[in-house]
Amino acid sequence: MKLQSNPEGRPGLAKAALLGLCPRCNSDGLFESRNLLHIRFANECKKCRLDYSGFNVGDGPAALLIIPIAALIITLALWLDIAVNPPFWLQVVVWVPVTTIITFISIRVIKAALLTLEYRRDAREAGGGDAP
Repeated sequence: MKLQSNPEGRPGLAKAALLGLCPRCNSDGLFESRNLLHIRFANECKKCRLDYSGFNVGDGPAALLIIPIAALIITLALWLDIAVNPPFWLQVVVWVPVTTIITFISIRVIKAALLTLEYRRDAREAGGGDAP
């Protein structure tokens, strides 16, 4: 497995992850939808036809995010409780959607980053096709 350089036209890791760009051609469309809460990869890039099904991102993103997101939400919830002391139902109304949105957006970014890294290191499932 060799680490490919970042030749002209290929996005940097941060840009590819944040914007959901194809690791080969830099086009938008790594995910089936532009909706930030949609986390399913498209089958292939519409521009260069890179097959995304050969990449195995798996559950890695969820495992990477559980503790940092939980720590952030617990810290913010405790701060809000100490500073304002809102009723419990308000805490639930605030933190359940905030946690959900942060989790989906973070998983989307981490999945894109892991797929980009797999592409650059040529780490695919057997029979994944499409050489870089």
